[in-house]
Amino acid sequence: MKYVAAAIAAGLAALATSYGNAKVISKTVESMARQPELAGQLRSTMFIGVGLIEAVPILAIVVAFLILFV
Repeated sequence: MKYVAAAIAAGLAALATSYGNAKVISKTVESMARQPELAGQLRSTMFIGVGLIEAVPILAIVVAFLILFV
């Protein structure tokens, strides 16, 4: 049963991360199209946001390993 729990934790984290990244990137591209003069600032902010979003699956994998081995 703990294998199923670990798989669900990792799978849902990957799904949520892909949705979050898609949302952030699409809104950034939309904003760049509306105001091209802010493209550099928007790109920097996007990279920070994507980096923070990518922390979620890393933590989920840690939790999945804890479920498996503890």
